[in-house]
Amino acid sequence: MNAPLPGQLMPELQLRPVPPALLQALTDRFGARCSTAAAVREQHGRDESPFPATPPEVVLFCESADDVQAAVRLAAEHRVPVIPFGVGSSLEGHLLAVQGGISLDVSRMNRVLHIHAEDLTATVEPGVTREQLNQEVRNLGLFFPIDPGANASLGGMAATRASGTNAVRYGTMRENVLGLQVVTAQGELIRTGTRARKSSAGYDLTRLMVGSEGTLGVITELTVRLYPLPEAVSAAVCHFDGVRGAVQAVMQIIQMGVPIARCELLDTNAVRAVNAQSKLGLRELPMLLMEFHGSPAGVQEQAKTVQDITGELGGQAFEWATTPEERSRLWTARHKAYFAGMQTNPGCRTVTTDTCVPISRLGELLMVSIQEADASGLPYYIVGHVGDGNFHLAYLVKDGDLAQRETAERLSMQMVRRAIALEGTCTGEHGIGLHKMGFLLEEAGDGSVAMMRQIKRALDPHNILNPGKIFSL
Repeated sequence: MNAPLPGQLMPELQLRPVPPALLQALTDRFGARCSTAAAVREQHGRDESPFPATPPEVVLFCESADDVQAAVRLAAEHRVPVIPFGVGSSLEGHLLAVQGGISLDVSRMNRVLHIHAEDLTATVEPGVTREQLNQEVRNLGLFFPIDPGANASLGGMAATRASGTNAVRYGTMRENVLGLQVVTAQGELIRTGTRARKSSAGYDLTRLMVGSEGTLGVITELTVRLYPLPEAVSAAVCHFDGVRGAVQAVMQIIQMGVPIARCELLDTNAVRAVNAQSKLGLRELPMLLMEFHGSPAGVQEQAKTVQDITGELGGQAFEWATTPEERSRLWTARHKAYFAGMQTNPGCRTVTTDTCVPISRLGELLMVSIQEADASGLPYYIVGHVGDGNFHLAYLVKDGDLAQRETAERLSMQMVRRAIALEGTCTGEHGIGLHKMGFLLEEAGDGSVAMMRQIKRALDPHNILNPGKIFSL
């Protein structure tokens, strides 16, 4: 399959059918957990991307690493694609069966296997979600900080190198996965990493697998870092007349070294959407939503510093949210911003991107992108993890309206290319999937992508693991 050009709506499909002998072998091994029902296949051929559904031919519900091994070995024997599936919350077409094949649903592999509170680690199966893990460890005074918004599975979060609202302080999945258990393209079960905090032993296979989007192996177990629950937590909101002032404030906060835990931007359109959905009554102006973690005195000092900075740059109505209920209400609304935005235009789909640039270039990228979005006439909204230079601009296009879709893709392409020119990246956290394959070539260059292809061919010579994603072969 050829790589889609930047902005291309959909790559050409090249199916590799599941032969009857393989289907019979899968049915014999998995019984009722092997499904060819149209509704089940449709569900497993769609994610939150703007692409149309591209269903697999077969869906397998795996309940153990042995199940995954058996499925991959049978698929390898017949050279049929295998696409790992968690909860289906990816945004760039990662789950689409563009070459047909088998969807491996690991959502039933949802056990928290070990919690080592004294070492601040947990070992889990890939179907465990971030909310589930946090419920398990909360009574121990611990939490897992990676928060992409959706209640995603940890296996999927590792596969896409997810991050989210807490990344400015706690990092991404890259920094928070210590070790993995992975089924290779040959059906072999391997382990990478240990529970130790560091190692110099050989190639870093854990980092190779984190962010590989299911193209190099199927994750069947993860060991992740945990953190002590902060002694004190406080959230605050601050409004600005325009996005420029909000971004300038963020730049100063980060450059002064304030250890802010979360720093989120919502533009006027996003604030209006969450107001309508969650009845928050917020001022409908660009807004920073921030959170501070630490000791009571430390939190107070951080917040005072931030309040002074925002005040000097035109920040208005700096308000505190100190109780858990108030904080939860604000952050729940932020996490629902994606769907709140869609509800402002019923029947629409989103074309969204997640560029990330050095913090000093964030204002330049945002302001030009906003000018282009306003001139287009398309409805849009912006939310961003601006504390680490990452934001999402989502265009709302009528489902099936090709002209609107092409306009949104063209504008997104311009924004991504601008981010790359500013020494940033085409994707801060969504991953490449299908949607950004062409941009990877522009960002990384032919030589780097050629090296990625060599790794893929060496580990998956028959190209059965989530083929057609990240780059073409």
